[in-house]
Amino acid sequence: MNNSVSLHTLQDMQAYYRARAREYDEWFYRQGRYNRSPEANARWFAEADEVFAALDSFLPDGDVLELAPGTGIWTERLVRTAKSLTAVDAAPEMIELNRARVASAKVSYIQADLFSWQPERSYDSVFFGFWLSHVPLERLDNFLHSVATMLRPGGKLFFVDSRREPSSTAADHQLPAQGDQVMIRKLNDGRTFEIVKNFCDPTDLATRAKIAGLNLTIHETATYFLYGYGTRS
Repeated sequence: MNNSVSLHTLQDMQAYYRARAREYDEWFYRQGRYNRSPEANARWFAEADEVFAALDSFLPDGDVLELAPGTGIWTERLVRTAKSLTAVDAAPEMIELNRARVASAKVSYIQADLFSWQPERSYDSVFFGFWLSHVPLERLDNFLHSVATMLRPGGKLFFVDSRREPSSTAADHQLPAQGDQVMIRKLNDGRTFEIVKNFCDPTDLATRAKIAGLNLTIHETATYFLYGYGTRS
């Protein structure tokens, strides 16, 4: 691809999430720069509840793997039904916050770069929240194949990510142009970083997943979220 993501951008993205760890939850809970309006916030939380309900119904169980768990917003739900949970994140700052929030002996943490990490075992369920959009398009097929190998035959997958919606991000952020994979993000202190941000087309993603050996059903909420679930073939 002629707009492939550079190593510099991948390194900058990792630095961004390390630096952002303690302010990350402001995004999900619509605080500070992410507080757009009472109406937009209400819509956000209603749609988040839709995804939470879908995840609870899907029931990720057995030995669960969570990729890019961040501060634990999703980890604390997954641990309810998991026999064990392995959480893999590149940012030690995120792992520290996650561990304090979830505080469960069921959870094992691994600090690793998800673009190079390979599990030593397979899992009954895999989950990733708001990670897929950070995978460069030129790496997407390989990533989906790797997810399939992380799952036992018949194993379950659930993911959630962002739709392309300007009010999803901070008021002082601008979404990348169509066809551009790189977005500039700011922290509360004004520092800027390059990150990867892609918005998946549901049909294209389902087709790619099928080729990788994953049978996915994909939904979109009215404004903010894309989520999907399915099994390894």
